[in-house]
Amino acid sequence: MRQVVSAARHVAASEAATAIELRDVNKWFGSFHALRNINLSVSPGERIVICGPSGSGKSTMIRCINHLEEHQTGEIVVNGRALTADLRKIDEIRSDVGMVFQHFNLFPHLTVLENCTLAPIWVRRMPRKTAEEAARRYLDRVHIAEKADSYPGQLSGGQQQRAAIARALCMNPKIMLFDEPTSALDPEMVKEVLDTMVSLAGEGMTMLCVTHEMGFAREVADRVVFMDRGEIVEANTPHEFFSNPRSERARQFLAQILK
Repeated sequence: MRQVVSAARHVAASEAATAIELRDVNKWFGSFHALRNINLSVSPGERIVICGPSGSGKSTMIRCINHLEEHQTGEIVVNGRALTADLRKIDEIRSDVGMVFQHFNLFPHLTVLENCTLAPIWVRRMPRKTAEEAARRYLDRVHIAEKADSYPGQLSGGQQQRAAIARALCMNPKIMLFDEPTSALDPEMVKEVLDTMVSLAGEGMTMLCVTHEMGFAREVADRVVFMDRGEIVEANTPHEFFSNPRSERARQFLAQILK
């Protein structure tokens, strides 16, 4: 039943404007060809899980979407805006795209509330009171409202990552990028972060998530994108990807990770 609902949502989303489009994107680090002719189209509200072995280009690809990494050839379009070296265009795109990193990246000398309000106040020029009210709403949404006046060092890893998610949401992004958000967490803290992401997904947020959490992919993803050696090897629904992977490389990967 879930696959039928997911497929219907995907068809409806694909009829709308494209949220993200990557066309023949290539990226090199020196002589290392990190991304090879990447083509990927993401519809508004679609949830994409990106998986693959270490070094396959997963994080590089999503970091190129908000210009944390610069692609050398090809085209990236986010909400109808082409990503170029124009700083104003980059800022416009980043204002629509929230990102959550592996290592939280919270400022240790600021409280959780101050971490959440910093960008809205200084980037969006939001009045402090308005920014604080919004931050408290999002902290409540990720179930750490009581930690607003705490410092990051006083929080568990799972709480810090949920604070990082709230911080990203405070900019009212249309798209959320997650770069292995649970890989730095102790196992018992993983579920609380994944539950927060499942909740976001249920509200229709466009999401690209690099993760090895295959249970999350089965539950939430509209599509699973498998990468290897800088290429998208295959992309399919979770049901098809896990039950009938098309490529031998994906079959090998799943045999290792689903042991």
